[in-house]
Amino acid sequence: MQLTNDIQTGVILQYIFIVILSVIVYRLGFAKKLPLGKNIVIYFSLCIGCILMLFFSYALPIAEGLGVAALLLIIYKIRLHQSKRQVNSEVSGGK
Repeated sequence: MQLTNDIQTGVILQYIFIVILSVIVYRLGFAKKLPLGKNIVIYFSLCIGCILMLFFSYALPIAEGLGVAALLLIIYKIRLHQSKRQVNSEVSGGK
């Protein structure tokens, strides 16, 4: 009985982890300003798609790949922000 509970908890936690990483990757890489209704549809579809990724995650490194993608997108966004800030300071400092 305890082993079954542990397996169910592990599957739920893995699904939540995949959903969180998918949302981070979506927000950093693909999200645009959309109305609330469209956002609800997108995130609902994302959660349904994560069920399929959960099944694949038992044979493929899905969570690890999402983690790497999220890390790369975070680094890209930080560097983009620093680059824009540097260009803005050069433009305003030169006048």
